Amino acid sequence: MADLGSVSRRALLRGGTGLGLGLLAAPALAGCGPASSTPVDSGPVDISLWTHDPGYITTFETAVAETALMRGSRFDFGVDITNAAPSDVVTRMIAQAVADGDTPDLAGIVIDQFPRVMVPGIAEHLFTDLTETVEPFGDDLLKLAPYTVDGVPYGLDSDNSITVYYYRQDLFEEHGVPEDIETWEELAEHGERLNVDSRISLGMVATGDNGSIVNGFLQFLLQRGGGVFDEHGEIMLQSAEAVEVLDFMARGVSSGFLLALPDPYGSACAAALKSGRLAATAMPNWYNAYGLQANVPDQAGRWRMRTLPRFSGGGHIASTMGGTAFTVLKGKARSTAALELLRRVYLTREGQLLRYRSGGYLPTLRSLYEDPELRSIEDEFLGQRVFDVYRRATDDLPLFHQDAGMQILTDVLGGPVLDALKGRTSPAAAIEDGLSAYRQQVKR
Repeated sequence: MADLGSVSRRALLRGGTGLGLGLLAAPALAGCGPASSTPVDSGPVDISLWTHDPGYITTFETAVAETALMRGSRFDFGVDITNAAPSDVVTRMIAQAVADGDTPDLAGIVIDQFPRVMVPGIAEHLFTDLTETVEPFGDDLLKLAPYTVDGVPYGLDSDNSITVYYYRQDLFEEHGVPEDIETWEELAEHGERLNVDSRISLGMVATGDNGSIVNGFLQFLLQRGGGVFDEHGEIMLQSAEAVEVLDFMARGVSSGFLLALPDPYGSACAAALKSGRLAATAMPNWYNAYGLQANVPDQAGRWRMRTLPRFSGGGHIASTMGGTAFTVLKGKARSTAALELLRRVYLTREGQLLRYRSGGYLPTLRSLYEDPELRSIEDEFLGQRVFDVYRRATDDLPLFHQDAGMQILTDVLGGPVLDALKGRTSPAAAIEDGLSAYRQQVKR
């Protein structure tokens, strides 16, 4: 990492233009003046919160009105919400920081946007160091890794984003597919048979935009025990696991075991779910609401979920994809109050249960997966106690590390991965092509 000790905060952030951070939103926000720096120590305080997701708006508005959750605080919290697209949250926040303008007190940063603030020195100058805040929780607190820069945590994730295997129990029974099948390789044999006999697939891969393509690949890669960056930000994609996973995906598409779709959310996927053409898929916990219930509410009671089948070569029974971390902007009048609000909503049992009740966000405290209140919850759409599955998955959840170059890697890797999925190149060549393009980009 470069030595930035002599670089001013404002000069550093302004220099972000050349680092792919983008300051295009600055003209729209230039009229905002700098906020007062006199610290607010107690009393009424409206926390400025920027987020892309109405679910987080509901969560924080509900939380500040929850008497039990706020009991004992020296602050009387309100929230002042700004709703913007994920990329705009980061772009506008940096633009305002450059202009000494009105940055938020709390910013919700989507996981694929966080690399934009992982450029050396950016997170350090923008955000409050959460080391002391999270230290008492030790290994009980999950999903810090994607939002950690040079060993310093800057964000708390809103959801554990556990990837599980959703499947149509009625179709599995009808076609003789065991629900407790052990490995992906065994499942692929059944999937090939079902595709030949009935045009049914038991999983999907994305073939649309680069983000969807790489996310699908990464989800399997993390489960297999691989990754793209290590904890030090070093690229680790050139691995046997990466080639094996991409080969597994390409073979699945070729055999019909895996259905190639533009993305997991659009009209083509909805049609496949409705027709029964897609009878199962590996996706995170939030896909229950945003994928299944949104598209096939009439199929309630037919779907179930379980932990992922293992790869025969090793790895985990779970994976992860997605997330949004909330960060506290440093040096502001309301920074202390914002940190306390984040702590109450994100690092207490009451706050984590409130987040699950208000938005379905899975706890990020490992111990809560043993909580009797959560374990007793039966999902109405799936007809099962989902925390029995989530608890097992959480015990074997892989870590996801990223780096400032993650967005570049996604852009250059999507094409080669797609070529492998379509049989136009080998998995090994695709990985090498993506790495070569990445190295060329980061040299510029």
